[in-house]
Amino acid sequence: MINKLPHQLSICLLAAAAFLPAALTAQHRPIVWSDQEKPIVEQIRHLRALPDPDRAAATRKLAILIRHLPAGPHKEMLADSLANLVTEGDEGQDTLQEVAATLAQALHESPPSAGEAQSAQPYLTLAQLVRYEHVHAASDDPRLAAAMHELEAADKVRESANFTLTGLHGKQWTLKDLRGHVVLVNFWATWCPPCRKEMPDLDALYRRFQKDGLVILAISDEQSATVRAFIAEHKVSYPILLDPGRKVNELFQVEGIPKSFVYNREGKLAAEAIDMRTQKQFLAMLASAGLDIGKALPSR
Repeated sequence: MINKLPHQLSICLLAAAAFLPAALTAQHRPIVWSDQEKPIVEQIRHLRALPDPDRAAATRKLAILIRHLPAGPHKEMLADSLANLVTEGDEGQDTLQEVAATLAQALHESPPSAGEAQSAQPYLTLAQLVRYEHVHAASDDPRLAAAMHELEAADKVRESANFTLTGLHGKQWTLKDLRGHVVLVNFWATWCPPCRKEMPDLDALYRRFQKDGLVILAISDEQSATVRAFIAEHKVSYPILLDPGRKVNELFQVEGIPKSFVYNREGKLAAEAIDMRTQKQFLAMLASAGLDIGKALPSR
């Protein structure tokens, strides 16, 4: 997941590496990594470059390596960064659980001071794994409970959300006017690698299921010229909507992208994804909204 609004806790050493998790991208003062931590930092830096079949195994290995680090803020920072990467695509439930267990352990061993800036952020990361990726996290910290309540409240807002935005071709789209359709609302940006990676799958699904009532609305908060140039080069068939004032991004409380929300034909929020999804994962989301996807699921 790529953060639109960087966290205060991040790492100067990796600032030059583009599109890393926020916890590893910019720090007010340099961090001195131990010899044990340095190879972990480098592996996290290059995790996105791995082929998909290799990435899950590498992520599980990193989770175990981090788990064996001494307790402290470095351990929590690395665990949080890995947790922000594991949700990109389908790395499997075992991998998600390993990463969640590592983050929960790091927070238990060395909980951030309540007075520290962004002290609640790693608990929100863990809460997202629990609520949306269906993992278990052993923690009785009230900040995790507060984060779970925060996510629940945000989902209630999204449940009743409505918006009207204009697409690249001038057509206005209103969410509530699409009752009777299965609607996938996708937040993305041209500069976001995971967003770009999932676009061909979204386009394939739209072409396949548009006749069955699927509508995909892809929302960008970038300038029109930037989006138009990108779409001219990377053609997609589903509607691309512009949100230049970020009002809809703010309504949906989008701080990291890509994010997707699926509404059923009655306009109820049926599924959501906090990060990049594969075609198989998107199909499962659409099925939960009542779309007849057939029996066969793709391997990716």
